[in-house]
Amino acid sequence: MNRRSILSVSATIALGLAFFGTTAGNTVRAAQIKLLCVVALQPGMVALIPDFEKSSGHKVTIAYGTAGAVADRVQKGEAGDIVISAAPLIDQLQSQGKVAAGSRVIIAKVGVGVFVRKGAAKPFKRSMLDARSIAYPDPAGGGASGIYVASLLERLGIALEMKPKTKLFSPTEVLYASVASGDVEIGFNQISEILAQPTVELAGPLPSAIQNYTQFAPGIVAGSNQTDAARALVTFLSSPAVQTVLKAKGFE
Repeated sequence: MNRRSILSVSATIALGLAFFGTTAGNTVRAAQIKLLCVVALQPGMVALIPDFEKSSGHKVTIAYGTAGAVADRVQKGEAGDIVISAAPLIDQLQSQGKVAAGSRVIIAKVGVGVFVRKGAAKPFKRSMLDARSIAYPDPAGGGASGIYVASLLERLGIALEMKPKTKLFSPTEVLYASVASGDVEIGFNQISEILAQPTVELAGPLPSAIQNYTQFAPGIVAGSNQTDAARALVTFLSSPAVQTVLKAKGFE
């Protein structure tokens, strides 16, 4: 994104936040909000939550985890005000009465990308078979990208060939370090997380024929005593100005 585009985005955000501040921020009493958030959204949250806090007066404490992990924490009864996870998991929590009915709205979606160490050749689909090694988040950790890539290799009929040179990582910080150092040749994860890593380079999204998108939605946790503030945060995250920021972070 060039400087002119960045300035344009900044102006859009400022206008959007100014409007938000004259609506939600003035009608909801300041509160402390606990947010359980999928880690794929962390790059966006880091950029956006300070603006929400400034415009609304609320304070937000965020705990990150994989989509499966944050949903599991709510399912087990952990106290919180909002959970943001993969949309099917929010639907499941809603059916279980763990999040309030009617609070779910899609705020972002992201695809799976391929990444390499900086300066390395950009691989394509066939390169997986030729690669010395590949890596992705351990599906056992509940991350959407790891679960999908494992199933993709099965669907492509190359899982057995790839198994000896496949490495699974949890936490994902080790995954990026291994690719950056050259220990692993090709990595897979959600595009938003890749773009936030300065030590690796996005080679590109998976080809459209095998791409998988994860949609993210918030749910207001049942029993929260900060429901008005939680709704204000959902409204903020659904606003056009915020969508512009999320797009710049790799979301669609």
